[in-house]
Amino acid sequence: MDRWCDGWRRRGSAGGVGRWLAAAVAWLLAGVLWGTPAAALARSDAPAADAVAMATVALAELPPEARTVWRRIHQGGPFPYDKDGTVFFNRERLLPPNKRGYYREYTVPTPGLTHRGARRIVCGGWQPTTPDACYYTADHYASFRRIVP
Repeated sequence: MDRWCDGWRRRGSAGGVGRWLAAAVAWLLAGVLWGTPAAALARSDAPAADAVAMATVALAELPPEARTVWRRIHQGGPFPYDKDGTVFFNRERLLPPNKRGYYREYTVPTPGLTHRGARRIVCGGWQPTTPDACYYTADHYASFRRIVP
């Protein structure tokens, strides 16, 4: 009986190794044929924005509510929402890369809504009242345009 158990363990171990090896080979072949997961991640994690390629919008072309918020940013407030002036983390990586705390977000009110809505101005710079650049998004961070005063 001990021989049968020992043989079974050996066969089971070999079968387990064989299944593991087959899975590893299949995974490697999938990477060769369709691109490696690491390569796909590297492509998707690359910053999409740089200062040269960023779309722009003239301050005068923004909605009147956005122009009001832009002026308040440069005056230091007041801001109607608690989240205004808080750190924006740039998780979408659509803005030029910078250190944490560089970007701050501000709500642009949307007429007719009782909540904050989707419109924002995000400004980058270490001095909140003198930002290096500000960006407008009408679609809750799906796209940005650099504001040209």
